[in-house]
Amino acid sequence: MKVLIIGSGGREHALAWKVKQSPLVTKVYCAPGNGGISEAAECVDIKEDDIQALLQWAKQKKIDLTIVGPEAPLAAGIVDIFEKEGLKIFGPSKKAAQLEGSKVFSKEFMLRCNIPTADFKVFSDMAQAKEFIKKTKFPLVVKADGLACGKGVIICNDKKEASQAIDLMMKERVFKEAGDKVIIEECLQGEEASILAVSDGESYVVLEPSQDHKRIFDDDLGPNTGGMGAYSPAPVIDKAMLKKIEARVIDPAIRGMRREGMPFKGVLYAGLMMVANEPYVLEFNVRFGDPETQVILPRLNNDLVEIIDASCEGRLNDYRLIWDDRACICVVMSSGGYPGAYEKGKQITGLESIKTEEAVVFHSGTKKENGMFVTSGGRVLGVTSLDDTIEEAISKVYKSVEKIQFDRCFFRRDIGAKVLARQVTNR
Repeated sequence: MKVLIIGSGGREHALAWKVKQSPLVTKVYCAPGNGGISEAAECVDIKEDDIQALLQWAKQKKIDLTIVGPEAPLAAGIVDIFEKEGLKIFGPSKKAAQLEGSKVFSKEFMLRCNIPTADFKVFSDMAQAKEFIKKTKFPLVVKADGLACGKGVIICNDKKEASQAIDLMMKERVFKEAGDKVIIEECLQGEEASILAVSDGESYVVLEPSQDHKRIFDDDLGPNTGGMGAYSPAPVIDKAMLKKIEARVIDPAIRGMRREGMPFKGVLYAGLMMVANEPYVLEFNVRFGDPETQVILPRLNNDLVEIIDASCEGRLNDYRLIWDDRACICVVMSSGGYPGAYEKGKQITGLESIKTEEAVVFHSGTKKENGMFVTSGGRVLGVTSLDDTIEEAISKVYKSVEKIQFDRCFFRRDIGAKVLARQVTNR
């Protein structure tokens, strides 16, 4: 089987790493890929949003399975286009991808399906949005309706911050057409977690819980990013809570999409806030998370290609997942200045000193120049370690992180700290 993975980040590197392990696979390609992915797959110089070029290349190479990593091609309808040409592709249709492509669609869908989420209002008029914040409670959250690379969500503590957020999205158009509409919603207080499920449109399997770290600085301070690290399992989601989430979130969403004529095939990602032992959906995504994928796939003992193939062909009923009981943690190393302006082209050293048993390094924003890896993005590397306990995994991963260097390198030093605090509290 020849497999094409679309995308260029750490998530796609993790997918290529896992797909390559499948005995079903003879060749792995990645378009466009990155420096690190080139060591796990053959990189193809086609941008992830150039759907027609990807289609023609996949037909020419007789690709047996295409796996879409990022959200933009899904929202643009790549699945519909590939399937129309008889190509097998993993991901939701353009209609189903609205769950991520439009936060307004997603929130209104949750209301229709009685899926618990924060109270909200939708605005397409900037003046009306600003009038609303004069008489509402703080903190609140302002969200751009469309895709914004994980950065279109701003938590506001007062009217000034909320007004600035509205201006940023609707007046300054920082997120372009994604800011045509904004959602203003209550700010839920609790602990976040991520639940991913693979669906074939009717049946689904739920992956192990994980927890992302969205803010740039320790103690969850600073602006949102695409994700600065993650761990799995997430103790905030025990077996009883996972059943509750399945019953109140995943199952209603899959049934609701089918009922509304857009059966969901692919990965449904529920970003949750746990409030007083109850799950509330902050957002739905329609693909593997990043960096959640980097801590989930190392724990998955099943053949990922088997699971994806079953999803594409409607064979997930009664499929059983097998998990490594060990803890997995990923620390993202980013360029200085991210998520704002940052420099590229910084030489990365120390990668060769990382042993396989210590960590796997998933490349996110790298390229190869003269045989050396250099930085080419905001999030550069995801250093990932497995060990028997979360304490041991944390110790192991940070030892590996300290071996890797590049100019103005930045990373959070508290990934996994919430688990340790929870353990102390429960003693």
